[in-house]
Amino acid sequence: MIGILLLVPAPLDLGTEETPLQDMLPHGVIQRAAGLGHWVAEDARSARAFLKRVHAVAPLALPLQAIQITELPRPRKGSREAVPAEAWRALLQPALEGHDLGLISEAGLPAVADPGTALVAEAHQAGVPVLPLPGASSLLLALAASGLNGQSFAFVGYLPQEAAARTARIRELEALSRRLGQTQLVIETPYRNAALLQALLAGLAPATRLSVSCGLTLPGGWTRTDSVAAWRARPVQMPDRWPAVFALLAA
Repeated sequence: MIGILLLVPAPLDLGTEETPLQDMLPHGVIQRAAGLGHWVAEDARSARAFLKRVHAVAPLALPLQAIQITELPRPRKGSREAVPAEAWRALLQPALEGHDLGLISEAGLPAVADPGTALVAEAHQAGVPVLPLPGASSLLLALAASGLNGQSFAFVGYLPQEAAARTARIRELEALSRRLGQTQLVIETPYRNAALLQALLAGLAPATRLSVSCGLTLPGGWTRTDSVAAWRARPVQMPDRWPAVFALLAA
């Protein structure tokens, strides 16, 4: 018998005031999480905090201190060497021994804009079944709320922090969006939200449509889609703690 690698979605309120878990995850997902005794997480502390929230809705099958939580391996600081495959395979040992194994991200769906991708890839190599559980992805929620092209889109992650390189990348993405008619999705660390918005407004053409979704699933969360010209005429104050997703579609 081989266990299953379960991709367990996390709520999107990391670093903010918590919202009720049952408002963000289906009850069946919470119950499935409560029954797991083996986890892989980006940060064990965040995983334990999540399990405490799970326990308030569905009692854990094991005491929290008895649940095994292993953190994803990270490359050595300053090293460009990839994490060896053996390290990923070692994380799958509980599943190879017949136990279901949960993979959780800091927020949203595991392996989507998340280092857990490598573990999922290794699971396929090792013959471990992979089962994604339903939950919110900020990228897809933002795309759905944007009114931009949802038939053709690309998530491009973080932009360069250096100003000239960031502006060049913004214009490259705008040109690509114009040529393909494709929505481009970008994210940033919350405390840099305002800087990214300003860079987008400075670097994009006035007719390009820009959508910003901020604090999705949180009380007071919002989405605004407008032309760059309209954004410049009516600027907003970006929160520095709420996560945001930025989407653009060139005219």
